[in-house]
Amino acid sequence: MANASTDTGTGKSAAGVKRPVDKKATGVGAVVSAANEFLNTLDADQQAEVLLDFSQANATAWSNLPCGSTCRPGIQLGSLTDTQLAAAMQVVKLATGTGKGTGYDQITQIIKADDVLNAAQSTSSGGPAPSDTASSTASADPSATADPSASSTATDAPTDVPTGTPPSGGAGGGMGGYGSGVYFLAFLGTPSTTGTWQLHFGGHHLAVNETYKKGKVAGASPFFVGVEPSSWTADDGTTYSPLEAQRNGMLALTGSLSTEQLATAKLSESFSDVLLGPGEDGQFPATKEGIKVSSLSPKQKQLVLKAIHPWIANVDDATAKKLMKTYEHELNETYVGYSGGTALDTQGDYVRIDGPGVWIEFVCQNGLVFQGKVHYHTVYRDHTRDYGSEFTFS
Repeated sequence: MANASTDTGTGKSAAGVKRPVDKKATGVGAVVSAANEFLNTLDADQQAEVLLDFSQANATAWSNLPCGSTCRPGIQLGSLTDTQLAAAMQVVKLATGTGKGTGYDQITQIIKADDVLNAAQSTSSGGPAPSDTASSTASADPSATADPSASSTATDAPTDVPTGTPPSGGAGGGMGGYGSGVYFLAFLGTPSTTGTWQLHFGGHHLAVNETYKKGKVAGASPFFVGVEPSSWTADDGTTYSPLEAQRNGMLALTGSLSTEQLATAKLSESFSDVLLGPGEDGQFPATKEGIKVSSLSPKQKQLVLKAIHPWIANVDDATAKKLMKTYEHELNETYVGYSGGTALDTQGDYVRIDGPGVWIEFVCQNGLVFQGKVHYHTVYRDHTRDYGSEFTFS
């Protein structure tokens, strides 16, 4: 995946501060220990790139765009050695869910999708497609071998070469563009089991924001996840559909609604993107719209919970379980709405779940690189728990 540099020292900076590592730690303690282990692989300059203030400006600096370091803080994965990259991704792995198609598994698939975009963009731009044979290629999964998907083709893409406009910065690395090397990791505040800090990780189509207070997860949102192409088959025959769980959950929910219920759930607005994406912190609509879950049947209520779960599963399993209990308690005051169609296969198809706490959006957009096909944008927020409730937005 990310094109890591070699493990030879560059001598560019003095050695970084060494931090304590506890291999027996569990829960948040294990995340903190892994964060320290990663920091211990870095020199002083690199540590300064990772360890930043937990300020509102840094916390809200995330994006769904392929804009590299111009729109997000932290150290770039593509600048790390193989050893450093493995340590970085181990932090993300311990902080996120263990489910198949959710949590860490989903995150690594989203990153793989960016390598598919990079390969497609490089081909359409006349440049060479990335090779999966280079010895410097390191997988974002520390236990995996080099990612074979960089030269794969999307099964849902046109058979001709994609013709999308390259993003600012060109294809792949540098200040922007596509590719697994253009993702960034930062610790806002000092990782600890006593203080307040945030794990801030993301790149194109991914923003992971997990806030810790006194050894507990105080917020697992905002969590933005999108994907283009929506599915593809790698050269080794593996098929990836990173947002299948989210899409299927929404399809099952809206598919259960009667004609009368659909009429009630229909939103008056149309949407070309999620409403509460980057830069829209705290901008929840004053009035909830759609159909109130209290009016649904018991089976439909369970479908609402099942639809919510894949987004909540981005955080560690224990925290996700607690959040789901909260959202279940608030279920009768939650609303479901949609705009466009309910098939989630056309530009503008949009579904929303809005509760006292939970806020989830799923929207279809026309493809940018794989034109003629839709791709997905989604976001999970919480009315009171975004960024661990550390900031007030007007």
